[in-house]
Amino acid sequence: MERTEPREDALKCLYEADQRRSEPSTGDLGRRAAELVHGVWAEREALDEAIGRASRRWRVERMPPVDRNVLRIALWELEHHNRTPVPVVISEAVRMAKAYSTERSGGFVNGVLAKLAGDREEASE
Repeated sequence: MERTEPREDALKCLYEADQRRSEPSTGDLGRRAAELVHGVWAEREALDEAIGRASRRWRVERMPPVDRNVLRIALWELEHHNRTPVPVVISEAVRMAKAYSTERSGGFVNGVLAKLAGDREEASE
């Protein structure tokens, strides 16, 4: 449970900033959630480019905002937190998408992250 809460706090904060189109406020967040928010926000353009390449039918700006931010968080975590196993990151992202977005979001998020994780694995070989 401890691993999930910072991700959810980060998602809520990033969603709000995304909707307001302004810098996220991390004052009320714990250290881990704030780290996720700052990392994702600083790299969101590069994250969005990668997500856009992996998502064939959806442009990032047209994705539901929750899905977009779940994908950003998961991809940032895959790139910067090697100590967290890839299946855990993907599983948590799918869980959050199912809980906070549309009925079909879990499968969508899973597919995009599986492609991104596969691309990362190929690049490291």
